This record gives sequence, C-alpha cells and structure tokens, in this order.
Amino acid sequence: MSTVIIGLLIPFVGTAAGAACVFFLKKDLKISVQRALTGFAAGVMVAASIWSLIVPAIEQSEPKGRLAFLPAFIGFWLGVLFLLLLDEVIPHLHVGINQTEGPKSKASRTLMMVLAVTLHNIPEGMAVGVVYAGLISGSANITAGGALALALGIAIQNFPEGAIISMPMYAEGKSKPKSFWLGVLSGAVEPVFGALTVLIAGLVVPAMPYLLSFAAGAMLYVVVEELIPEMSAGEHSNIGVISFAIGFSLMMALDVALG
Repeated sequence: MSTVIIGLLIPFVGTAAGAACVFFLKKDLKISVQRALTGFAAGVMVAASIWSLIVPAIEQSEPKGRLAFLPAFIGFWLGVLFLLLLDEVIPHLHVGINQTEGPKSKASRTLMMVLAVTLHNIPEGMAVGVVYAGLISGSANITAGGALALALGIAIQNFPEGAIISMPMYAEGKSKPKSFWLGVLSGAVEPVFGALTVLIAGLVVPAMPYLLSFAAGAMLYVVVEELIPEMSAGEHSNIGVISFAIGFSLMMALDVALG
C-alpha cells in the first residue's frame, strides 16, 4: 500500500517542485521557454497515454480476439467526452502563453488560470490511479516499474506546469509564497482523483481496460485541445515540436526501461 501512496504523490511533488521555481527565478518565463515546456509536457502525456494506458488496455482484452480493441475504443471515447463535458460546464481560461489582460481582469485571470491547470490535472491523477489499481488487482498487464514510469513521467511534465502557474502569478504582483501555493494548489487534485480511481477500480476489476483507456482519452483531449495549439503558437514553433519529441521519447524510454 505504501508503494501506491508514494506513486500517487509523485506527480504532485512534480507540480510543487515546478511551482517552487518562483523562489529561485527573478523574472517571468520567456515565451520561448513556456512554449518548449508546453511541448515537452504534451510529448510526455501522449507517450504515457499510448504506452502506459492504451497498450495495456488492449493487451488485457486479448481474450476477445479480433474485438480486443473494443474496450479500449469505448473507454477512449468516454474519456474524450468526459473532458469535453468538463470543458463546457466549468468556465476556465485556456492556458496560453500569448494572452494579455488589463488590470481589471487580473484577479479573474489568476483564478481562471489555476482552474485551467487544475482541470488538466484531473485526468493525469486518474491515469496514475487506474494504473496502480491495475497493479493491485494483478489482472492488468501492468508492472510496478510500468506504474512508476507513468507516475515519474507525469511528475516530469507537471514540473513546467507548476512553473507556468507560479511565475506569471508573481509577475502580476502576487507575493512569492502566494504564487507558490497557487501552483501547488493546481496539482492537489491529482492524488485526490488518483486515490478515488484506485478505490473505484478496485471494485470493478473487469472494467480495467475501459478505465485505462478512459484516462488515455482524457489526457489526449487535453494535449490536442490545449497543449499542442500553445506549443505551436506564433513564430518558431519548431521549439515546441522538438520539445514534444524529447518528452515523448523520454517517456517511452522510461516505460520500456522500468516496465
């Protein structure tokens, strides 16, 4: 059980470490740096969705023969539709690197920005939770190393997310401690949703392929709807593309090496 608790907390630690950048850096992150970090995060999430979630979901459904893809197909679309629903129901600011607001909107921008990253972190927490639930049940093709690889991969991509929250908050005039805690707050949902997913998945073991692919669909929705447009915005979009490739290859290597 301690392994599961540690695994659920690893991504949260990544967010907190990124938010702590506000204590060490004097200025806001340059647009090129934010674009690179966003691309890196997108690459990690895509690789994690494929290698750590969709592939195990299909492998666990192999007894279905030619229909082995079906649970992953259904779960994937449920994840996409779930995030689409959240995107419509919960008003939030898309995490952008080229957005500017006047003084009157600074307070609302702060709240909406934290809410946007918090929304992104929900499927990530669910992804880690469902993988560890599969590890506990022993019914999914998931190893302790593979689960750890996913947790580490999401922690790595959470590091820039924490910085992207805390640094702009400080640049807008908030104190360093408050900016730090806003960044930390955005990642607090991950262990919560991860733990809830572990509890639910443990009760519904046969649904594991659906849950794995559900988390993948939700994560890929965030990548395509939010991160890819941001990493390729403006000039010199190749920075985001190269960072995406680095994040993808690193997460792929982690999953194979530790799995």
